[in-house]
Amino acid sequence: MPSARNISFLASDTPMALEAKAALEARYGSFAPADADVIVALGGDGFMLSTLHGTRALPAPVYGMNRGTVGFLMNAYAEEDLIERLEKAEEEVINPLHMRAECVDGTVVDALAINEVSLLRAGPQAAKLRIFVDGKLRMDELVCDGALISTPAGSTAYNYSAHGPILPIGSDVLAMTAVAAFRPRRWRGALLPKSAVVRIEVVEAAKRPVMADADSRSVKGVVAVEIRSEPSVEHHILFDPGHGLEERLLREQFQ
Repeated sequence: MPSARNISFLASDTPMALEAKAALEARYGSFAPADADVIVALGGDGFMLSTLHGTRALPAPVYGMNRGTVGFLMNAYAEEDLIERLEKAEEEVINPLHMRAECVDGTVVDALAINEVSLLRAGPQAAKLRIFVDGKLRMDELVCDGALISTPAGSTAYNYSAHGPILPIGSDVLAMTAVAAFRPRRWRGALLPKSAVVRIEVVEAAKRPVMADADSRSVKGVVAVEIRSEPSVEHHILFDPGHGLEERLLREQFQ
């Protein structure tokens, strides 16, 4: 990026992140996010996601430095040469998913998810789900602990833990992955075009309650969830050269 003189530092509430914020502000100063050339997020991946959601209306891109645990979306932490690092950083643009959840009580909840939208059983019995893609019934009954739709950026997170595929960051593909599928027992999920509109209906919602989650925003008692990519929303993330999402996704597959 051409200029990174005005920096806004945001930190998670952990001591390590707050100490880093204080040290960086003492060295580089700090601006309000709305006045910044770049926003530096200090924490882990969860804090990075909340920062991206909270600043999506602002023009400044977000550069993360890992003061958390996994840090897949973060760069390495260092206090030195930050402005030079920011000006050499490479930008990735990602689109989130849009979730519309219909609830038992008639309410409708809209939310955006950078990583994934998941449906999870909320009771002792397995969930029963019915899956439509672009209005066509594709699976009449999936008995499982849950199911999720993942973006390429989120494919190494919950999706990967549920044995879903890692998606190249530039691919126009979404991953649909079952969580502990009981029937069809060997169903491995599906790859869907980014343009697909997925509707998942909950069968026997009163007996087998299901919750929906979009990047940790949870909705209880859902009866149906519609999920689609949201190309009108763009998140701009900065990475050190040679350490962008494409490289990170490849490294995950060759460890």
